[in-house]
Amino acid sequence: MIYEMTVQVRVSDIIEGQRFYETLLNRQPDFTPHEGFAEWELIPNCWLQVAEGIPTEGNGPIRLGVVDLVAERKRLMDILTIEEFEIHEREDVPVKWATFSDPWGNRLGLFEYKDEENKKEKLELIVRR
Repeated sequence: MIYEMTVQVRVSDIIEGQRFYETLLNRQPDFTPHEGFAEWELIPNCWLQVAEGIPTEGNGPIRLGVVDLVAERKRLMDILTIEEFEIHEREDVPVKWATFSDPWGNRLGLFEYKDEENKKEKLELIVRR
């Protein structure tokens, strides 16, 4: 039985990397056990680790669910000076999504449920925990 998950990205400069991910996630790390490492619990039992090291080319994307994809894209482009990135949508897919990279080449992305009721159900699952 799988009960927890961690995903790790590597950055060449942990100070800049931690600053980038603090801005991306809108908060400080939940856990910094040693130098060169920071960790955020994104949702219960799902952790994003940022470690100092050689970034892995071609990884990801790690996509994060958001409530308002357009607003979050604007926030990231303004605050992190990320180049504009396209939002994709298909009729037969229940989400719209976008992909971009951090300054170290780690591929990241965002997605938003198109159906408001579906979005509400997903958010309630998190709040109940």
